[in-house]
Amino acid sequence: MIEAPPKEPRELNAPDGVRVELVSRGFTTPRGRVEALARMSLRADAHEVVAVVGPSGCGKTTLLELICGLQAPDAGTVRAAPAALMPQRDLLLPWLSAIDNAGLALRARGVGRDEARKVAAPWLERFGLERFEHTRPAELSGGMRQRVSFLRTLLAGKPVLALDEPFAALDAITRQEMQGWLAQVLASEPRTVILVTHDVEEAVMLADRVIVMSPRPGRTVAEIGVTLPKPRRRTDATVVELRERALTALGADA
Repeated sequence: MIEAPPKEPRELNAPDGVRVELVSRGFTTPRGRVEALARMSLRADAHEVVAVVGPSGCGKTTLLELICGLQAPDAGTVRAAPAALMPQRDLLLPWLSAIDNAGLALRARGVGRDEARKVAAPWLERFGLERFEHTRPAELSGGMRQRVSFLRTLLAGKPVLALDEPFAALDAITRQEMQGWLAQVLASEPRTVILVTHDVEEAVMLADRVIVMSPRPGRTVAEIGVTLPKPRRRTDATVVELRERALTALGADA
């Protein structure tokens, strides 16, 4: 979990939302200038889950870092409520137990260890980790590690969660289990979520809207609304149709 530094001017009148408007961002490398984003636009309303899909290298992670205030745009505007970033790798500290890793966001805010453990303990139980409080990351499964990482992000107390391919490193069965688990958590603990994923089906299963990005420099090429009630079935005809629409927008074959 990476917390964005507080920047009051970034906040919206609707305090839990995100607005990215015609943003461009580039980097200077030894081989020359690389444009990551070009006139990229995106919105997420309060408690909305917006999934972002696009080809590798199209600027998805850069987009999340802009939303979290970890980078500044070269052009355009980014307005967002305070956000916490969950990177693709869980980044759990190997010498800490699950409960102490989960409580790191609280410790960073000045909460003592005992109090952080007291706050984190009931959440570990809700996340199905009640018997693993004192287990270190090396002894946890991939899915358990991601649950601890997500809990650490949630306990940061930010209204916006920026999730960078949170299940990319998991096997297919565990990934599906974690997708269902995340949907349940967000149903009980709503947040505004920007979910970056390379998995189009995952996007359709979890999101209220799917944003499809172009190859680098990334920009929005399609926006697909998903109005199906949750939880969703992968075999539902509408899920399949929306998946095909997103793949078409990506220029991929079905």
